[in-house]
Amino acid sequence: MPVYSKINGKLKKLTVIPLDKERTLQTLVEDNLLELLDMNFLATEYKTTHGGRIDTLAIDSKGAPVIIEYKRNKNDTVIPQALFYLNWLKSQKSEFFELLVMRKFGDEKAKLIDWKNPRVICIAESYNPYDIIALNEIPNLELHRYLYYEESIFTLENVKGEEERPKRIEKTVIEIETVNPIPEMRFVDLQKHLSKGQLFVKELFFILQERIVLLDESIEMKINNNYIAFRVSKIFAEIHIQKNKLLIYLRPVNMYNDPEKRIYQIPDSYNWSLNQRVYINNKSDIDYVMNLIEQSYKDVL
Repeated sequence: MPVYSKINGKLKKLTVIPLDKERTLQTLVEDNLLELLDMNFLATEYKTTHGGRIDTLAIDSKGAPVIIEYKRNKNDTVIPQALFYLNWLKSQKSEFFELLVMRKFGDEKAKLIDWKNPRVICIAESYNPYDIIALNEIPNLELHRYLYYEESIFTLENVKGEEERPKRIEKTVIEIETVNPIPEMRFVDLQKHLSKGQLFVKELFFILQERIVLLDESIEMKINNNYIAFRVSKIFAEIHIQKNKLLIYLRPVNMYNDPEKRIYQIPDSYNWSLNQRVYINNKSDIDYVMNLIEQSYKDVL
């Protein structure tokens, strides 16, 4: 959901910006654990006997042990690693965790550790559908999504499981016939769009679709008569399937990182909300075009 700042009675949409260093996120969370997650900090980069390092070790207000791992980018797979650390911690609890709590907060706090409800928390800018599946299947796991905006605005929200999020739209009603007493609804589905393109164009679409959905667990796909749209709070990409290529329309971001100058701007007189166009007709361009799509996606956050 976009965040706005009020300046002289006008609202200005704040831009999401990357944190300058990987360590910056971890330090920011560790320095503000009590405020962000109601937890007390215990250790950073805590070394295990297996050679790995737990990013952040904490204890919550109810006495439960907490392991926090940070997902640096969308392709990281930190969940299995975090669960491995949890298994190690539970097997070594008296030698390591209890001793650490005792040194930090005293004997009484160490006696009240709740080993029945340990927690594993992953913090990342976005998650993919595979992470959500893990969230639904693993009781101890929590996913938190952060965003860092200009003007030093930081948000952290708890990501819900698949059963609590809206399902992706497979079909969209486009017309209601009123000839019959009971209206007959006509649907347009994905196959109608795919039939417009050659086989290699269909393959390009499916590759792009999978890559786009992996940007964020909350992305929805909406199909209408003219195009296939991808959105979170707003539409950030429209894909038009043609015989020999995919036409992709993107949001009017102030300045795209487009060194090859592939984006064509639709004239302002058209009054299109997505007025930046790029096309793709071969697999070798997928990474480049996805980078442009991701820039448009970040513009709606």
